[in-house]
Order: sequence, then C-alpha cells, then structure tokens
Amino acid sequence: MLAGQMMYQPLSIASLIDHAARYHGGTEIVSALTEGGFERTSWAQVAENARRLASALTHRGMQRGDRIGTLAWNNRRHLELYFGVPGGGMVCHTINPRLSPEQMAYIIDHAGDRMLFIERTFVPLIAPMREKLTKLRGVVVMGPRDPESAAQLPGVLFHDELLAEGDPGFAWAGVDENDPSSLCYTSGTTGNPKGVLYTHRSTLLHALGANQPDGMGIGAADSVMPVVPMFHVNAWGVPYMAALAGARLVMPGPRLDGESLARLIEDERVTMAAGVPTIWLGLLNAMEANGMEKTSLRRTVVGGSALPPSMRAAFRDRHGVQLVHAWGMTETSPLGTMNAPLAKHLDLPFEEQDRTGNGQGRPLFGIELRVVDAQGRILPNDGETEGQLQIRGHWIVSQYYGQDGSALTVDGWFDTGDVATIDADGYMVIRDRAKDIIKSGGEWISTVDLENIAVSHPKVANAAAIAARHPKWDERPVICAIRRPSVELTEEELLAHYDGKVPRWQRPDRVIFVDSLPIGATGKVVKASLREDYGDVLWDDAMKELDAEMTQGRG
Repeated sequence: MLAGQMMYQPLSIASLIDHAARYHGGTEIVSALTEGGFERTSWAQVAENARRLASALTHRGMQRGDRIGTLAWNNRRHLELYFGVPGGGMVCHTINPRLSPEQMAYIIDHAGDRMLFIERTFVPLIAPMREKLTKLRGVVVMGPRDPESAAQLPGVLFHDELLAEGDPGFAWAGVDENDPSSLCYTSGTTGNPKGVLYTHRSTLLHALGANQPDGMGIGAADSVMPVVPMFHVNAWGVPYMAALAGARLVMPGPRLDGESLARLIEDERVTMAAGVPTIWLGLLNAMEANGMEKTSLRRTVVGGSALPPSMRAAFRDRHGVQLVHAWGMTETSPLGTMNAPLAKHLDLPFEEQDRTGNGQGRPLFGIELRVVDAQGRILPNDGETEGQLQIRGHWIVSQYYGQDGSALTVDGWFDTGDVATIDADGYMVIRDRAKDIIKSGGEWISTVDLENIAVSHPKVANAAAIAARHPKWDERPVICAIRRPSVELTEEELLAHYDGKVPRWQRPDRVIFVDSLPIGATGKVVKASLREDYGDVLWDDAMKELDAEMTQGRG
C-alpha cells in the first residue's frame, strides 16, 4: 500500500451555505412576500438566519433526525429552513399545499413531523386538523407575530421570534454524509403518497452532478428564478445549486401566473429559470399578449411533463429564450437527464438538431438508464425500441420511507413507470407514462406525441390526450383541447391537423373542447380525471349507433 491520503470532509448541506456566505455573502436574494411586495437580503444574512433557526430548534428540544415540516412558498424564510434544518442535524420535510387535506394530514403523520412551519395563508388549513396531528410538538407561522393566527392556533410560534431566540454563532451539527437531510413525498395520484428520504451525500452529489455545463449550468453571474415550488422535490435542487455557485436568487412566492412572472423577470433581470410546461405556457401567452419581445431570460429548464416542441420553438424564435428539456421524478432527487447537444450534432441540419433537442436528453454523470420489456429483458438502445424505463445512480431511491421492502428490481434498478426509448448516445425520449399510454388493437399510441401535435395548432391553448374505451379496438385516442380566447375551432379542423403527422390509425377519434384541464399537485394534467369524465365517450357513441341500427332494423 502506497503512503499518502487525501483530506476527507463529509458531504454536508451546511457546507453549501457556508461557501455561499464566505465567498458570495453580498450576493442578493430577492424574495416575494406572501402578503404582497418584495424583500431583499443576501446569502450572508440567509446563512446567519439558518444558524439561528438550527440553534432555536435545538434549544426547543428538536433532536438529530427529527422531521421538521414546511408548508410554504418560494421565499427567503423557506430558504433559511432549507439550510438551517439539515444543518442542525434534522430533516427538512417539504409538504405540498396542493394536496388534499386528507393526504396532507396523512403525510404529516406518516413522516412523524415534530415541528411544522407554515405560511400565514395556510393557518385556516392547518387549524381544523391540528388536534389530530398528535406527533407535532409545535406549529410556527412564517412571519412576525400575528394576533389573528395566534387566535386560530393556540400556542403557535412565529418564525421571526424564533430567529431572535437563536444563536448566530451556533455550530452546525456534526453530521455523517449518509445522515438524512430532507424528505419529499410523491404526489399520490394512486394510493397514498410515498416518502423519499434524501441524504446529505445524495443531495450534494445531485447538486454537483446536475449543475455541470450540460446540466443546469448555474453560475455566479446568473440571476436564477426557481419557479418550480420548493415543496416539490427540493425545487429540483436549484436552491442548493445556487448556493454552490453563489448565484443571485429571485424567489417568486405564490404568484406564478404568466403576468406576474413576466413582470418579475423584467424587473429583476432574471437570466435563468426552472419550472413545468404549464407555467411556461402561461408566461408565453403573457409575453405575447403584452408584446414583449426582448427579455433578460436566456434559458429555462423544463421538466415535470413533456415539453411541446411548438412552445420550445416559440420561445426560441420569438423571444431568444432556450428551453432545455429535463427529466426526473421525486425518486431521482429529481434530475436524471438533461438535453444538451453533442459536438457531432452541431454539424447537422437545423431540423435534425431541433428534433434531438425535443427529447428528454441524456443521463448526467452518476446516472445510468436502460429499457426493459415486460419480462425484464434488456432492450437495445437503438432509439426505436420502446420499453419500461429503469434507472440507477448516486441519488436514486432504494427504499421508500417507512416501508420495509426494497423499491428496486432484483438486480438493483428503479422502475420509473415510464415507457421510453434510448439511442446509442444515451438520448432518452419518454413515449408515455405506462398508465397513460393508449393500447389500440394491440399497438401502442403515445399520448405525448398526440398532445404535441394538438398544441402546435395556432388556435389551441393547451391539450391532453387520453385513452377512451372502444368496443372493437379496446382503446382509442381522444383529445381534450382548450381553444385560444376569441377563436373558432371545430373538431374536424383540429383532427385534420393530424393528417400527415402520424399514421392514420393513430389519428384521434374525437376532440372534446373543454374550458380547462385538471391540474394536479405538481403542475401536471391529471389524466385520470379526464378518463373518468370522457373515457366512455367512444363506447357511448358506439352503443348509440348500435341502438340506432337495431331500431332501424326493427322498423
């Protein structure tokens, strides 16, 4: 054995905020206030407040590994908890306020939260269930003392008063890098939500791996706006990457409509953002309605659901904004792939470059992907063979929180529930969720492809494709579409838009125009609701035709 070793320091979240405070302490943090307006602080102040919080929680009896719940928007106080809670050796459990009250109560109890930090606006939500949350030692309203909140929640604490109790010189807990740092739950579209417990190590490796030049690529000169909520998979790790890079943060709070975001981007000169497609669709509509052509925004990372190519082209061609497709899930921390070109792609015709950029991209370092068939046999990476997408890597779940069994296959891979293809360079395209894909006459039809075509029609604001029951073909595609304001669009006109774009047998059977699409807790369209409402439309049509034929025959 050769003499000599390298220095070892545990990978800890506290090291991120210490770095930001030490070398980027004066960099600004702009934060929307829930009640309206904005405040400005810095990485140095966030770091001091994070230590104060860790100190105050420790002095109030919180111990290593205790879960500290948050029910909050993207703002400065939430950012302090992101660092203060794991820095104190506890676990930051972010809770999605868009879940039903029943699911919310379930995960607070299932997580065993000891303290719960909430925005003032969520006091009426928590107050009726407070007595049932028997594991909670206390509730903290994220703001100054508020008599109205105190009256609704007896014994409630207040964030700003808790800060005043804390010691700004508090020494971070000496954590092991494999200690848990944060806890996120899946959206629970089927059954109860499941918890995914991240470690300091997995979170740091995710921040390092996902912030490479072909990843998020956040730098110290960026002004970054995480529109993806901090209650959803740690805002895709953006707050941790921003601290790592020393970037300026613009926290948008609860107002995520297109008008508010467009104004915030303009006022704060945002250069980079991250969020789901429904958010960017609203921003695009607002920018075009207000005649905004120039923007400081250079790049935005889009994930959560498939990015329509037409929207990507509109941002690029009309506003000079690059939309970068990404893919991941709660179980993957979340980033698994980012769509960045290889050198050889730069010499291809523009149309081919564009086609490559429309997929979900290739794995970041630390991630491996494969596709398998229903029997678990590994399928070729030829860009055409569809199979069940599986993943493994440094920041992938191995076991759900509170469950005894493994979440992995027998050979150690996590099955994502997506149907995908992978090419020889590792570029992956999600063809559909396994639960959403349409199986018609034994052949698969991708709802993603059908939706992208629908949204590319200039008179369509948004659309979703679902599988509808069919007496002959088992399932057939139906489009639920929202017309753009003040336009006329017929079913026949939209169906004709599919001609030449998909094989004729994949052409939707029906178009149903709706005023809105059901959006779930993570910003995705809830297709289960659409199937419940419209999944029998073709069956009903067929039965009516049969009844008419029988009536005519009797006549």
